[in-house]
This record gives sequence, structure tokens and C-alpha cells, in this order.
Amino acid sequence: MNKSKARKYLKTIESIRRKYISLEMIANKIGIYSDIIADELSYFDPLIKLDLDYNVKDLIPALTEYINQVNEAKEPTKKEHSSIKKKQLEQYDSVSDFIYKKLTISGFFDRNLTIKPQDLKVLRRLINEELRPKKKNK
Repeated sequence: MNKSKARKYLKTIESIRRKYISLEMIANKIGIYSDIIADELSYFDPLIKLDLDYNVKDLIPALTEYINQVNEAKEPTKKEHSSIKKKQLEQYDSVSDFIYKKLTISGFFDRNLTIKPQDLKVLRRLINEELRPKKKNK
């Protein structure tokens, strides 16, 4: 069961102002067959499928706890925004200078070296700076 369905069932259960709420009442309110609702709510209490007189209002604490757990588990993670500073770009005169300083060891190309994402951004920026005057001439 996903969070949106759990919220929908919780909202429906809380909107009905009775002491006893059956699956049929929820089915009439939502417009879904009671068997489907029983299958989905059986995650919280498996007896809901077997007992026809089950009071669905007993599931309110379990539904709210489930929704809170899902909310805590899926907190939005902030992505690191690593921008390229001018100081980083000023270290290199051109793309060939970048390749010579970062990707070679004593003049030989190092095949085992992995490029970090930050270095890729610097390389992309250097390439764009070299291509910019050529695009203007066309």
C-alpha cells in the first residue's frame, strides 16, 4: 500500500461520524469494492478479510503510524550544488593544459585515473570557452 491510498482511507474513515464503520460503508463512500479495500487494509490487520463485522475505525492508529513512518523515511535529500569558481578555471589555460595537469603522469597518459564529477564540470566549461569564439565566427 502506498501513502496516498493510506491517506485516502484514513480521511474516509475519519469523515464518517459513527462508532462502527464497516467495509461496505467505506466502499460506498469511496466507490471501490469492499474486497479490494479489505485486501489493501489487510496489511495493517489480516483479520479484516475474515471478519465481516470488523470495525475499520480500529485501524486509525495503525494508518496514522504508517503515514508518519513513510513521511520520515522519504525526507527530501538536498543535492550538493557544486559550482565552478573562476579560480578553478584560471588554473588551466586551455583544455590541453587541463589534460596535461590532471590526466598525465610525467608526460604519459594515465589510463587508470578516474575523473571526478567536479573535474568533468571544469573540463566542460573549458571546452565551452574554447568553442565560443569559433561559434561566433560562423
